[in-house]
Amino acid sequence: MIHIGLTGWGDHPTLYSEVTSARDKLFDYSGHFPVVEVDTSFYAIPNQTNVEKWCNETPKNFQFVLKAYQGMTGHLRDDLPYETKNDMFNAFIECAEGFRKHGKLAMILVQFPPWFDCSAKNVQYIRYVKQQLAMFPIAIEFRNQTWYAGEMRERTLQFLREQNLIHTVCDEPQAGSGSAPLVPIATSDKVLLRIHGRNIHGWRNSGNNQNWRKVRFLYDYNEEELQGLAAHIRALQKQAKDVYVLFNNNSGDHAAPNAKRMQQILDLEFEGLAPKQLKLFEGEI
Repeated sequence: MIHIGLTGWGDHPTLYSEVTSARDKLFDYSGHFPVVEVDTSFYAIPNQTNVEKWCNETPKNFQFVLKAYQGMTGHLRDDLPYETKNDMFNAFIECAEGFRKHGKLAMILVQFPPWFDCSAKNVQYIRYVKQQLAMFPIAIEFRNQTWYAGEMRERTLQFLREQNLIHTVCDEPQAGSGSAPLVPIATSDKVLLRIHGRNIHGWRNSGNNQNWRKVRFLYDYNEEELQGLAAHIRALQKQAKDVYVLFNNNSGDHAAPNAKRMQQILDLEFEGLAPKQLKLFEGEI
């Protein structure tokens, strides 16, 4: 089964009615797509009140991809707002368990930083993360080309298979060592495709820009590019039971239209969505 969604639900104006408040955007979003990535959990671990609210206001079959907290992935280095690593992982596990008890946790996305290269130390750290989160499905996203260079590509994929880890396939600019090539291979019964855009200039220079997120993910896929991605999705569908596709090119409000077009290309109908709100004047849904 193919599941299409977006990263986050708060920044996609084409999905909301004119009367949608900020607190109701997730409900409106769930009238369009069956899955969403919780990207705010990268910056702060959500509390149980919010997790319960999000689960209760979405349809029964709606799913969340929960992004791992940045302290778990090495983005914070040694600057952790927790006394110990165990405290940090326990707080995140409590959060993830809130989604799982509702049957709405698709997976935990563990996205490593560009400097997380293919080394024995980092392989061991992935094992450590897997041990800490052993009760959940885990997707691994690399942002360093060394994991896929030469013979390491198959060794990396085999390691993910042996550990029953979900491979995160990425479509992103090829901007040197701090990016990953598109490798459309599944390593478990689930596979995740994250679509970041192809703004190579923004990807390379975003670090010097205060609004780097808007620069990095500013990209609108054209028809030919979407058709090419659709071919990869169909190939992944033959390898895995569930294919999750998340559009992350949010900066210019392109993610939602691109995802809608992909749904059309793949001739998908999503069942069990939330009822859509009436447009204020047009009477359209």
